[in-house]
Amino acid sequence: MRPKYKRIFVLWLAVFFLTLSSGLLPARGQVAIKDSLGRQVKIPARVERIVCLQPELLRILVALEQKDRVVAVDRFPARYDHLMKIIFPEVVNLPVVSVSGEDANVERILGLRPDLVLVSPSELNLSRNLSRKLNCPVVSLSSNGHLERLLEEIQILSRITASETRGQEIKNYMLSWIEFLRQKTGGRLKSERPRVYLSFWGSLLRTPVSYEPVELAGGYNLAGRFRTIHEGSDTAVLNIEALLALDPDIILVHGNYLPEERLLTPEVILSDERLQTIKAVRERKVYYTFGFWYWWDPALVLVEGLYLSDLFNPGAEIWSEPIKTGDDIFAFFYGQPGLFSQLCAKIKAYDWFNKERP
Repeated sequence: MRPKYKRIFVLWLAVFFLTLSSGLLPARGQVAIKDSLGRQVKIPARVERIVCLQPELLRILVALEQKDRVVAVDRFPARYDHLMKIIFPEVVNLPVVSVSGEDANVERILGLRPDLVLVSPSELNLSRNLSRKLNCPVVSLSSNGHLERLLEEIQILSRITASETRGQEIKNYMLSWIEFLRQKTGGRLKSERPRVYLSFWGSLLRTPVSYEPVELAGGYNLAGRFRTIHEGSDTAVLNIEALLALDPDIILVHGNYLPEERLLTPEVILSDERLQTIKAVRERKVYYTFGFWYWWDPALVLVEGLYLSDLFNPGAEIWSEPIKTGDDIFAFFYGQPGLFSQLCAKIKAYDWFNKERP
């Protein structure tokens, strides 16, 4: 080798190894991802033991048939999530290592020897504290109301659990339904789309700034112009004057609670004296929808898209048998019949559908 080229080769090798040692390239056997907080995190190419403190990701792991890798959860899915108890009843037997959403028992997590800890980006302090204290990667992921991000989460989790085939099946299935809905509802001009406000989490003035099932169904989410309350959140908080100025055509009320736990109902909104000038209230177009239940469930996203499409496009007959279709979708994701029917019975959602009730 000529001296000139030898020097260039040696310099190239030096740069390569310096880059590798600095962590700019993932080490062999690792997957480098960018999480929802914008952090570059290196994860083992295959993980066996997962502490999952983010229910959306737990539901995806169940759909990927990887629930046996989960060694601990937070209190929400184990105690309060009625959907999780339908699709993954064994969740009540798992150790609970986080109670309030911003805390975690570090010693107990260490004792479980996890390869990966999954947390919500809305819990900034938890994510940062665990990243400092644990000797395994801590990843913050959430779709934040975006369908593409939900598909990315499925792809990431399928890759690190060696379930790519199942992950691709789920992705293809979701994309086929998404395309079906876009073909059914995508022909309307923006000016013709119903202007929608989502009243979520039991509060009239808390709303998600991104909620793509609304757009997928042919509506327009009025809160898209607002900023979230903090990094990693999906939520904006309005005042009553801002809501009156929006003057939505339709108001959607978060109904994915047990009836006795619903702090806000369509009836409460319709009878609120402050809201009588709003078009949706004047025309009595205030309805329940499923909504986030501590982030999303991938099966319920599709069902809600169909439900809202039917609501926003009266007479279009988007789906003729909503309960049966919902059961079929849930069966694809979770392998059992009648799951959506169980959910509707539990949260009393049968009367949301303008069809014959079972």
